[in-house]
Amino acid sequence: MPASSRPLALVTGASSGIGAALAQELAARGHDLVLTARRAARLKELADRLGHTYGIQTHVMIDDLADPLAPRRLADAIDERGLDIDVLVNNAGYGVPGRFEEPSWVTHDQFLQVLLHAPTELAYRLLPGMIDRHHGRIVNVASLAGHLPGSVGHTLYAAVKAYMIRFSQSLHLENRERGIHVCALCPGFTYSEFHDVTGARDLVSKMPRWMWMDADTVARQGLDAVERGEAVYVTGRVNRMIKTLSKLLPDRLALYLTSRHSDRYRVLD
Repeated sequence: MPASSRPLALVTGASSGIGAALAQELAARGHDLVLTARRAARLKELADRLGHTYGIQTHVMIDDLADPLAPRRLADAIDERGLDIDVLVNNAGYGVPGRFEEPSWVTHDQFLQVLLHAPTELAYRLLPGMIDRHHGRIVNVASLAGHLPGSVGHTLYAAVKAYMIRFSQSLHLENRERGIHVCALCPGFTYSEFHDVTGARDLVSKMPRWMWMDADTVARQGLDAVERGEAVYVTGRVNRMIKTLSKLLPDRLALYLTSRHSDRYRVLD
């Protein structure tokens, strides 16, 4: 396959939801793609469809970021193919329902590997090439939850997303003068498979429709934000209002309100 002059984006967790929407939006903007996820059939179908629709090159790399060796494998495979990543999208993620002591430690450990260690390591391994080329974009898919008090249930989720926000801010400040933008993309409730995987579909389906956004809009807003050089971007006016109100409330009141309403969107048992 001849080398392409188009920019190349790596999207993790690209087989569905926000990841698939980000891949499609990048393809529509003229990017070639490296797509990675665990589900081979869905990933290959997406790669074929985007390649055919937008006339781009696609590379499929099946891997499981719960494996601590996966980020290095991906970086090595990219090097072996002679590819340069211009855009890194750290999207892979999920939630662990229940209270902290209920899941096994293996479950928590894999969660931290996928949502914390893997995106950090991928940024570490791919950033030097961006620095050498004086251009790059990193989008870390965080969450509105990272701006809010911790909830009852899904104990590690908000904590990890808060980390991704702060990590993105620091990485952006360190590299913006080098032509590299880093953005923590913070969606709220988004139509995707996320809540099916966590078993919260019946709960969240009771939330009012005005609190929801579609994945395509989230993807478009997020990519626009990183191009503008925004280190943190919360999607949607409703979500930005929730974030602002949370910051204005006294900590004790904000925590109390969160605890009162956690069972509306978190699976506790």
